[in-house]
Amino acid sequence: MLRYIAPCHFGLESVLKREIYDLGYDITAVEDGKVYFEGDAEAGVRANLWLRTAERVLIEVGSFYAKTYDQLFEWTRLLPWEDYIPVDARFWVAKAASIKSTLYSPSDIQSVMKKAMVERMKSHYHLNTFPESGASFPVRVVLMKDKVTVGLDLSGDSLHKRGYRKLVSKAPITETLAAALLDLTPWKPDRILVDPFCGSGTFPIEAALIAAGIAPGLHRSFLAESWPGLFPEALWKEVREEAEDMVDLPVETDIQGYDADGEIIKAARENARAAGVDKLIHFQTRDVAQLSHPKKYGFLVTNPPYGERLEEKEALPALYRTFGERFAALSDWSAYVITAYDGVEKAFGRRADRNRKIYNGMMKTYFYEFRGARPPKKD
Repeated sequence: MLRYIAPCHFGLESVLKREIYDLGYDITAVEDGKVYFEGDAEAGVRANLWLRTAERVLIEVGSFYAKTYDQLFEWTRLLPWEDYIPVDARFWVAKAASIKSTLYSPSDIQSVMKKAMVERMKSHYHLNTFPESGASFPVRVVLMKDKVTVGLDLSGDSLHKRGYRKLVSKAPITETLAAALLDLTPWKPDRILVDPFCGSGTFPIEAALIAAGIAPGLHRSFLAESWPGLFPEALWKEVREEAEDMVDLPVETDIQGYDADGEIIKAARENARAAGVDKLIHFQTRDVAQLSHPKKYGFLVTNPPYGERLEEKEALPALYRTFGERFAALSDWSAYVITAYDGVEKAFGRRADRNRKIYNGMMKTYFYEFRGARPPKKD
């Protein structure tokens, strides 16, 4: 059994926790921005392939408390690196983050830990130098209130890089955040979903991937695929083939993406094509003032402009007011809006049923929920 760490956006731990449970694995701990779970090697492969809201997947090598660099060195040296890292591996501390800890210099933390790893490996493999010509084993470490958590990065590129987004709009939302926000809504694949500010298409594409049962990591590679000692090639092949068998492209959907910029809509179509879901989404060049839909009980899920530049800020009240008016004209619809603009409720003429503080990158945003009527239950 291995202990895994799955980092995620702050405030969305409950969504990731539910995803991991759905994969069939036991949660061992939840911290701010991290979910810990246990499983065998297959769990690591499945997590990389299937988790929509995790930023990456790591094996936890160990955790300890350190207030001095001597303590950091000694505890790092005591970790069982040889259980994970082969003799020819390229290994280094790729990232160190320190929050409210005595040791705060990332470069010093990285240097001390690398030296400790080398000492441990020298003792085990009876070598003074290592070729470092084999597979890469990057280490990530977080110090939180002097607690040091050490992990080996299985994913490589962040899991938000699904491999489909070749072209991006000016203020894109990450794929992992879009998937998590969709999970916070009652939307299901048999319901209408419209993004009136779709940009490069992330919300509609993530919704279509969910509707078609496509694993978000199906069309990309992962660093741990080069670790046959821990994760055999046959295991990756087996889990990928199983995921491919679960794809349901003939599924019926009503997913639409609009944007006032025709070039951006072209980019969104290209991204959807790269994701293999272009047949499931209708993209259209359309200003928010033209937002309409003949059916009831749909969902607006969107990431409108925030107005980062002065001239854009001045246009925001009118833009959001128009958005609010068009939403009010829709029959029994719900709207879910992530934005840093604080005049949303005024523009919509009503208080949100709920709003959540969520960090989109380093920017503090709010996810507003304006709930509409529920459709009658089907017989």
